[in-house]
Amino acid sequence: MGAFLAGLGLIVSGGLASVLVGRRWRSRAAVAGIVAGSLCGLVAAGRALAGGTTPAMHVSWPVPYGSFSLAIDPLSALFLVALFVLAPLAAIYGGRYLEEEHDGRSIGGVWFFTSLLIAGIAVVLAARNGVLFLVAWEVMSVAAYFLVTFEHHRDEVREAGWTYLVATHLGTAFLLAMFLLMGRATGSLEFDAMRPGAVPPALAGLLFCLAVVGFGTKAGLVPFHVWLPEAHPAAPSHVSALMSGVMIKTGIYGLVRVLLLLPSPPAWWGWLLVGLGIVSGVGGVLFALAQHDLKRLLAYHSVENIGIITLGLGVGLLGVHAGMPLVALAGFAGALLHVLNHALFKGLLFLGAGAVAHAAGTRDLDHLGGLGKRMPWTAATFLIGSAAISGLPPLNGFVSEFLIYTGAFAAALTGRGAVLAAAAAAGAALALIGGLAVACFTKAFGAVFLGEARSRRAASAGEVAVAMRMPMAALAVACAAIGFGAPWVLASIAPVLGLLATAFGLPAPGPQIETLRAALTRVSLASLALLAAVAVAVLARRLLLRGRTVGTAPTWGCGYAAPTARMQYTASSFAQPLVDLFRPVLGTAASGTLPSGPFPARASFASATPDPADRRLYRPLFAGAAALFGRLRWVQQGRIQLYLLYLVATLLILLLWKVR
Repeated sequence: MGAFLAGLGLIVSGGLASVLVGRRWRSRAAVAGIVAGSLCGLVAAGRALAGGTTPAMHVSWPVPYGSFSLAIDPLSALFLVALFVLAPLAAIYGGRYLEEEHDGRSIGGVWFFTSLLIAGIAVVLAARNGVLFLVAWEVMSVAAYFLVTFEHHRDEVREAGWTYLVATHLGTAFLLAMFLLMGRATGSLEFDAMRPGAVPPALAGLLFCLAVVGFGTKAGLVPFHVWLPEAHPAAPSHVSALMSGVMIKTGIYGLVRVLLLLPSPPAWWGWLLVGLGIVSGVGGVLFALAQHDLKRLLAYHSVENIGIITLGLGVGLLGVHAGMPLVALAGFAGALLHVLNHALFKGLLFLGAGAVAHAAGTRDLDHLGGLGKRMPWTAATFLIGSAAISGLPPLNGFVSEFLIYTGAFAAALTGRGAVLAAAAAAGAALALIGGLAVACFTKAFGAVFLGEARSRRAASAGEVAVAMRMPMAALAVACAAIGFGAPWVLASIAPVLGLLATAFGLPAPGPQIETLRAALTRVSLASLALLAAVAVAVLARRLLLRGRTVGTAPTWGCGYAAPTARMQYTASSFAQPLVDLFRPVLGTAASGTLPSGPFPARASFASATPDPADRRLYRPLFAGAAALFGRLRWVQQGRIQLYLLYLVATLLILLLWKVR
């Protein structure tokens, strides 16, 4: 635990130093603190994950029902690894990104809140007391708010910050209610006292629903996701990588942690998670397909991938309820491994989007193009991230989705009734999500990096600095390494699966892990064979072309003598067939002026896809609440005497209630 605490101290100290030192040293102090602290945190998490030990500490705290109680078990360690791998890479990238984007001005606050965000996430993952958990949760949430509103001079940024703040505190209200009920049932807010047997089965269902809403809001599950597509594009790109890659995973961590504290799950818990996973996964990728802003597109893919993780957890719970250890372990393994994988490839993609916006001056897909020739490093790493998030072999996204598929197929082959139906729905939804993700990232990569530039700024863009390229390259290598080394990666998370198996009353997971490792070994061998075939094809091409003259020529322009960038597909036109197919779900609205006459003078087209959860649920709800509270404005008279009377009356009512 000493290494973990030292890491937190270094991270926070670096953030404080960035506020106090001169402009030249702000980024350097913060980056040094985050890198050094993350290395210490990785040591602590690695020991817990590899050795199966649980370092812990408990210090009394003068807060009612609270204590400074920390522990790092294998479940916490897995999430901490994702945090402490992504955080230093994002910090190194952000050091150069902020210096170039903002010329060193006003970045001390960004680094302070970035350090506070990382430390808050780490304490959330290690907390073993309900009060400490909620305090760290609030620190994390408030730090993220100040990072989202960094460019607060823009109206859309202030609106995004307000949406995030309201959503996160609504979720916290559900978590507060959950912890109060758990504490009342168990007599303590210490996690060690919240054993499954201490919670009555009649109360467990309510606690589970509160956890799903509270943690699902942070994770971005549909329909609690409305803050996410607003907040992620508003934040600086390295912060977006942290928020999407790690912060929203605290919702997944919290949900799994609460499941370990509750009695054996009934079938409807698994059904609920499978249903939320399907809706979030399919809905997220569909809305991503209709976006024009690159970072907003990636934000909706966070919703999609949280849906995939939740789908895996649902399959695992159904396997627990049905007494199918292989189904349960495959679902849990796929979900938890996807937590790590998503942190890597989504962090990579957000850093790539930041590099594109920095070089081309825009994130609008219809004003980009041709950057592959001008930014080859960024293009190559973004392509790897796109393939990984689409679940294509031989990269890491395929591995975790393959495990969830395995659990669903195993349930479909041996299960009956509700289990069979859930497994079929999960497998079909995962296949649909994967296909739509491939289409979406074909659109995104093609519109950004292929073809010709659609704007002057894009035409003059150049590759970003080495300090921004190297973190992207490191994440790309990690995506490939997990893909090729899948059997060893699965073995490394065996302690986490053992913890879940013990908590859910399953037999020792050794045989199931060996079965899954054998399947992943065949996948890795097939991936290596595919890589070897590609290498042989490249070598054969070079040998065949040796001694020949190889020239380049423009692509056939369909007979046009002077083709321009306006004649190539836009992102909107590429996605239009799929968007039209799912228009009843998306509600996309299009407007424009069609060309007319032999020599049309003008033509235009525009489309927009507002989020239906925001438009049909939250905005009417908030408008109604505002109208209701507006009728109570008469109590606000502006007189101090009246306000004092309110306070005295409230105190008297409380005293009378207490005496009674």
